[in-house]
Amino acid sequence: MEFIITPDNPPPGEATLLTVTTGDGIPLRVAYWMPEAKKPRGTVCLLQGRAEFIEKYFEVVGELLARGFAVVAFDWRGQGLSGRQVSNHRKGHVRRFSDYRRDLEAIRDQVLVPLMPEPHFGLAHSMGGAIALGAAHDEWLPFRRLVTTTPMIALCIVKRTRSAAFLARLLHMLGFGKSFIPGGGETSISTMPFKGNRLTTDPVRYSRNAEAATAIGAGAVGAPTVAWLSSAFRFMSRFTDPRYALGIRLPTLIVAAGADPICATPATERFAAHLKAGHAIVIPGAKHEILMERDEIREQFWAAFDAFIPGTPDRVLEAEPEPAAERLPAEELDGGGMDAAVAGGDDAPALGR
Repeated sequence: MEFIITPDNPPPGEATLLTVTTGDGIPLRVAYWMPEAKKPRGTVCLLQGRAEFIEKYFEVVGELLARGFAVVAFDWRGQGLSGRQVSNHRKGHVRRFSDYRRDLEAIRDQVLVPLMPEPHFGLAHSMGGAIALGAAHDEWLPFRRLVTTTPMIALCIVKRTRSAAFLARLLHMLGFGKSFIPGGGETSISTMPFKGNRLTTDPVRYSRNAEAATAIGAGAVGAPTVAWLSSAFRFMSRFTDPRYALGIRLPTLIVAAGADPICATPATERFAAHLKAGHAIVIPGAKHEILMERDEIREQFWAAFDAFIPGTPDRVLEAEPEPAAERLPAEELDGGGMDAAVAGGDDAPALGR
């Protein structure tokens, strides 16, 4: 196994690449790095967002190594150079979101526990953040602490959530689960023109990632399938209950983007307000991919990360009776898209569509 390397995106340090196989037989591409420090500060495991791949995080890996952490990165099933469940590798497909648990359990059992120094921490993005929050609630997430950027709590890229969820469920029931979502195709979002992109306001990092996505070919998947979207809506519905966040006792830092046109920042803030051992900060002017943003935005992220990870030993929070709470309508969670109070006006180089 080798990395797919481009001139502007060299791999950091010396990595070990391997394949691990999940309980249901899906091969996952995995890479891990050890820092130069004789005594590592622990291990940070990267949980990618939808349609991402290991090479996209080379810069982030280097920054974590420089902080004295070991790092684990892997491609989720259905993307990057991991195994697929459909013949067209350009389709971002998963049968159900619960399958992602098999991926993370394989990483835990075959890489984190036997090979990597403790304590173990999670750094997740978007879809990876949603998976991590769900795992933290169900108390199987294998990390001491969790940091997630722009978690997929609710989507603002979809304007009529209930209608879209109903349509996805109907199409799935009619046998179109492995088809692209209506209007979707094989083109990776990372290779679209910079102007009007939804991911970052940094043209240099955007160009670097576009070259990496082009080089990895089908590893940079296109649009999701109907099955992925239908399952995603079902998965996100759990976050609409304010009591759900109360069940997460893992120390958690959520970093949201003030100008995120994909995931709904107001919904993220409301969710975080109910966390027992966590909170959210919002970075003004940032788009969806905070770790791929301009230096001044990334510096704010790393300052928050450094203050939170590795942290001090955390006391175990006792379970408390959950207060009665009404489930919030989906439209209330994802309406509005970005928080006007923090969106700022410094994203002019690439206005959202």
